[in-house]
Amino acid sequence: MKISASILAAQITGLAAEMPGYKKENIDFIHMDVMDGNFVPQISFGEAITKEVKRLTEIPLDVHLMVAKPEDHVHKYFEFKPYCITFHIETTHFAVRLAEEIRKSGSKVGVSLNPATPPEAISTILPYLDLVLLMTVDPGFYGQSFVKTGFEKIEKIRKMTQGYGIELEVDGGVNESNIKQLSDLGVDICVVGSGLYKTGNPNEQGKKLKELAKG
Repeated sequence: MKISASILAAQITGLAAEMPGYKKENIDFIHMDVMDGNFVPQISFGEAITKEVKRLTEIPLDVHLMVAKPEDHVHKYFEFKPYCITFHIETTHFAVRLAEEIRKSGSKVGVSLNPATPPEAISTILPYLDLVLLMTVDPGFYGQSFVKTGFEKIEKIRKMTQGYGIELEVDGGVNESNIKQLSDLGVDICVVGSGLYKTGNPNEQGKKLKELAKG
């Protein structure tokens, strides 16, 4: 199991002091929740904060664009060479073109689905994807509980993506009580926010979550 740390749940003002101490063996990615106040009600941060985070750590970035018309914004993140750039299937009519543009930049292509979006929404673009990010809470706020239909939807997505070499990432409500089940279902990456930062020691919590995932 890989852990992607959602810094939306961290004290942003303390990241400069804390982030250089993150250990790659405990935290695999830094999850950048880019919110525009349109697709989701909250505004978080954009390319300026992403640039600063990139400067603070050697851990790869995991950029999640929760924005309307991601094709108008995605180019702003190419210079940071993130591991993956993910856009929401609900936000664009040009998913194939956008996926090809991201892959050409050198990053992996991710597509995300909200809890109410059926898995079939991405069936026609699977050959263009490297990762599927399944939201298990409504996007835009951290600290929510894992949606009740989340496990069933994970199973469906896992079956759909067989043979494509696509990684499965889950974002929302991941914690000590469910990470083992997520691992057993074949989830490759878990985005963890409050479940990582609540203890005040994200390094140790990341290590603990990985151990729990192994069982």
